[in-house]
Amino acid sequence: MVGTMASIMSSTIVNVAIPDMSQYFSLGQGRAQWVSSGFMVAMTASMLTTPWLLARYGYRNTYAGCMLLLMAGGFLGGLANNYGLVLAARVAEGLAAGVVQPIPAIIIMRAFGPHEQGRASGLFGMGVVLAPALGPSIGGVLVDLFGWRSIFFLVIPFCLLSLWMAYRYVPDAAPGGVSANRNTPMIDWRGLVLAAVGTLFLLNGMVALQGNNALVAAALLGAFLLLLGLFLWWQRRMAATGRVPLMNLALFDNRQFAMGSVVAFIYGTALFGSTYLLPVYMQLGLNLSASHVGTILLPAGLVLAATIAGVGRLADRQPTWLLVSIGLGLLAASFALMLTVTLASTLWLLIIWATLGRIGLGFILPSLNLGSLRPLHKDLMAQGVSAISFVRMLGGAIGVSLCGIVLEWRLAAHGDSLTNAASSPARLAAFNEVFLMLAALCLLALIAASQLRETVPARKD
Repeated sequence: MVGTMASIMSSTIVNVAIPDMSQYFSLGQGRAQWVSSGFMVAMTASMLTTPWLLARYGYRNTYAGCMLLLMAGGFLGGLANNYGLVLAARVAEGLAAGVVQPIPAIIIMRAFGPHEQGRASGLFGMGVVLAPALGPSIGGVLVDLFGWRSIFFLVIPFCLLSLWMAYRYVPDAAPGGVSANRNTPMIDWRGLVLAAVGTLFLLNGMVALQGNNALVAAALLGAFLLLLGLFLWWQRRMAATGRVPLMNLALFDNRQFAMGSVVAFIYGTALFGSTYLLPVYMQLGLNLSASHVGTILLPAGLVLAATIAGVGRLADRQPTWLLVSIGLGLLAASFALMLTVTLASTLWLLIIWATLGRIGLGFILPSLNLGSLRPLHKDLMAQGVSAISFVRMLGGAIGVSLCGIVLEWRLAAHGDSLTNAASSPARLAAFNEVFLMLAALCLLALIAASQLRETVPARKD
């Protein structure tokens, strides 16, 4: 939990420092944005390497290596005097964050019995969600007091603590309880290159689409689709010839896992999209200050942490498909109810709807992994966690740009622009239509969530 908090904090907190960093290195918006994009690409692609690393080096060595790499990225970024080193530090942190994020779910599914997995997931999730809830607030204070370099150094104490705990508590075995095998066949590096470059094309294609550069966007997204097709073909060929693919596509033959992946993709799109949209809506739509935004989102984050802990216990006794469905319904309702907010509304109304959405997330987070992974054989658990994490992050990468694209489109349709100083009912109408899109996505995910029901074997008389 501590290590995952460090990796998540490193991914979210740097956004606070981008303006200060841009000024220090005299960067344009495009180059500055690579600090976030480089991290995202590295993290998304490296998630697929976790099963291979665990089989070859074991839990403890893999985890400790990630923490050392994350800490090295923190030192390098904090001491860097040129932008290239800062970008290299962010890529290093992204690689570490991507590998480490599936590990806790793998350990929870193997170390705890089915009657304890929900409670363990809830306690783990409660700690982890505090990182993005508190990170930006702490980051803003650090940047104001010590400058952008302090953001990189912040992860170092977390890394040191998690390293000490890893050597004390984390087993050195590989998944399945067997010894790590250094003779494990070489990783599917061709599949890894296809996944990384494809993710890069996807992110840049969505950014180009958001920037109204249709020709470049079409070329980049076309390249992404081509690489996606090549990746799927190559994974099938690897499996057909008896080699170990980067992503085991046979996992998706399991109905529960396949439907869980669909929910994870849509959920990632809605979660990351709304995380981008809400602060923009509050500041540029409702004319609220940055401090007001923090005041609204911080209580919602704390409620999310408490909800996850409670729902985790429920997941040990209640059907996970029902909990995921309740969460998606609450999340959809929170987006739809944003339409009741006007320029004259009180802050309390906004706090209530934001909190309702976070309660919905609290129902989804511990339940979705359990419902998707429980049907898998234990030998496939590491690959299953890695694959579903990759799908969720891919959805998240699309979600941010998708919200930006639809917002610009609807603003133009209503004859407004975010460059105008004052907000207006037309601007709020554009934001409301984006919220409705997110609500519709959550309702679409409800259809897939209903397929997470566990299949009861037929009785033999």
